[in-house]
Amino acid sequence: MTNLTTLGKSAKSAAQTLATLSTATKNDALLAIANALTDNADFILAENEKDLENGRTNGMSESLLDRLALSTERITAMADGIRQIAALPDPVGEVLHMTKRPNGLKIGKTRVPLGVIAIIYEARPNVTADAAALCLKAGNAVILRGGKEAINSNAAIERVMLESAIAAGLPEGCMSLVKDTTRESATALMRLNDYVDVIIPRGGAGLIRAVVENATVPAIETGTGNCHVYVDNSADLKMATDIVINAKTQRPSVCNAQEKLLVHRDVAEKFLPTILPQLAEKGVEIRGGDCVRKIYPNAIPVTDNDWKTEYLDLVIAVRIVDSVDTAIAHINEHGSKHSEAIITSDYANSQKFLDQVDAAAVYVNASTRFTDGFEFGFGAEIGISTQKMHARGPMGLSELTTIKYVIYGNGQVR
Repeated sequence: MTNLTTLGKSAKSAAQTLATLSTATKNDALLAIANALTDNADFILAENEKDLENGRTNGMSESLLDRLALSTERITAMADGIRQIAALPDPVGEVLHMTKRPNGLKIGKTRVPLGVIAIIYEARPNVTADAAALCLKAGNAVILRGGKEAINSNAAIERVMLESAIAAGLPEGCMSLVKDTTRESATALMRLNDYVDVIIPRGGAGLIRAVVENATVPAIETGTGNCHVYVDNSADLKMATDIVINAKTQRPSVCNAQEKLLVHRDVAEKFLPTILPQLAEKGVEIRGGDCVRKIYPNAIPVTDNDWKTEYLDLVIAVRIVDSVDTAIAHINEHGSKHSEAIITSDYANSQKFLDQVDAAAVYVNASTRFTDGFEFGFGAEIGISTQKMHARGPMGLSELTTIKYVIYGNGQVR
């Protein structure tokens, strides 16, 4: 696609300049961007309303509408996240180590930008701001390709950010939005090897699978969130109740929301009659097997497919287990390697859970909702990586860099 080639060339040129900009220049630009977002909130909200109206007309679910919706508070949060990114240490140029060889060569390893990063994402316009700000702080140019559901919102945010970034001294092409939201444009971006250094999908399982299977550009896999909370037999049940309610209902449409509840058999008959009605009162549909439905008859029969499903909605599947080992085995078989939690007062069980659960983020006595770049102190995140190469968990500034070896000599030859 000619337009993508043009965007790619512009981004490649911008990346060369961005890699050499001072931290102060980048930070000043980010602060200008943050101010511009709040100053232009009315414009952004008006464009967002167009997307919301289209979504309602097309029968978009309430959970997806929530992901799409912006508000003054959410725009303020986006701007605050960018200000936090500006306040973070700049990873570019950090010397990771320096050694001296017997022949006198000094060999060092330093952080450098990845170059041009492409982000493909779905109906969450805040990703436009988060992703662009992180990429720019780490010295990268960014090509954004959002979903058709959020095209008006994304275009408004990109316009405001780009104008303020250029006015603050960043190069043309430092960020761009692919306005063609067809599947063909996404596929073409995945194969723009001459200009894109890495591509990161951020969205549901279908999008992530499409990028991983079709991209010729190197991809970092961000994961779906089939997240579990396991309530151990030693758990403080009041704590467990608070955590489960928060993890499931505080914002069910996001990847770090709880989707499954595992409860030890010893406390099931005490805990489930307490927690399940409270979840139901908040609109959560309960699914469970025979043992769960014996305790809570209003539960809908669970299917094998449920255990691997990321609902992103007010739905939860519940299982009674015999031990922490059974819970760990269930999570490792069915989980998506995103975020998992144990509620327990047993130190040995907590350590076993931490050691043996295969996930990017593993919690003891806390909600899975904390798996987030802002909550981890990164300002924002480019996504939650569930792979094991290069980056895992919330991807902040350091994960948007690579390394370069620098070698100092005084005439050595081999």
